[in-house]
Amino acid sequence: MTTDVADPPAALQVPRTRGGGSTLGRYILIRFLLIFPTVLILVTLVFFLIRLTGDPITAALGGRLPADQLAERIHEAGYDRPIWIQYIEYLGQVFTLNFGTTLTDNQPVVQVIATYGTATLELVVYALVVAFIVGIPLGLVAAALRDRWPDALLRVSAILFYATPVFFAGMVAKLVFGVWLGWLPISGRANVRTELAIGRDGGTGIYLIDAIATGNPAYVQDVLLHAVLPALTLGLLTAGIFLRLVRTNVIGTYNMPYIDAARSRGVGEGRLVRTHAYRPALIPIITVIGLQIALMLGGAVLTETTFEWKGLGFQLAAYLSARDFVAVQGIVAMIAIIVALTNFVVDILAAFIDPRVRY
Repeated sequence: MTTDVADPPAALQVPRTRGGGSTLGRYILIRFLLIFPTVLILVTLVFFLIRLTGDPITAALGGRLPADQLAERIHEAGYDRPIWIQYIEYLGQVFTLNFGTTLTDNQPVVQVIATYGTATLELVVYALVVAFIVGIPLGLVAAALRDRWPDALLRVSAILFYATPVFFAGMVAKLVFGVWLGWLPISGRANVRTELAIGRDGGTGIYLIDAIATGNPAYVQDVLLHAVLPALTLGLLTAGIFLRLVRTNVIGTYNMPYIDAARSRGVGEGRLVRTHAYRPALIPIITVIGLQIALMLGGAVLTETTFEWKGLGFQLAAYLSARDFVAVQGIVAMIAIIVALTNFVVDILAAFIDPRVRY
């Protein structure tokens, strides 16, 4: 009996139709053009929701300045003008990436984003690595052992992963692995000595890269140890989604004709999962990565606050506490732009991988 490899599924075969390139080009163009109304809607929502609290000057400085000085500050900032004029002016600023100046520390919001955004980027990358390492292999295991007790255990674990609040999971992780066992640091991105060493020459703001650049393994180890608990806390949230998604799609491919053909040629169940059912199951993972980036950026606010990870989420929480709504509005608007661009890139990658994704 031979064990020839079956033909790949239709999902992975590029259709040989005339005009396929133009179809892909039209899809990319439409997805690109959709970025602008998406960002416009998100920025508009942020603007008017912030204005429900009143003008930002009164929200941040009300009660701390005399009435005449407060009125003067409001007039200087233009918050006493009609709301629609403020809105049009704000849109013009956003499309030139001018998000204003923070009220509490008088910094350009763009500078705040550039300073603290690298920390959040590093955390999101760590969390995605955890999500892929945990979610995809366990999803394959659950599919291979479907309807058995390991499958049931993994499905329950997946529900717990994405249903547990991030701040609660973070506090439990700190208590168990940091306080009780003493295995891992519970706050910060690195200890003081490491931060001084890697920040001596400016650096990139991404601690792992800066630590590697020093050539000192101790600094690299310290940075990675500080990243373990925040990355696990945020990464397991997405890992649960990946686990269930991979399991569902792998099981779904078992009914495809090419799987039956491979099975009839004597291909074992393990190889069926690893070779034949695995690749098509990854396509939905790619398509939802954009949504997961948005979820992680939202979860980063709570994760960074819980672990005192000095990133954009940590600063956003601080500005919220200070009622600095200029900073909050600018950071949230920038996050909306990042999410829209990420979704665009992911959609294009999905279109190249799966030729069925077209308009």
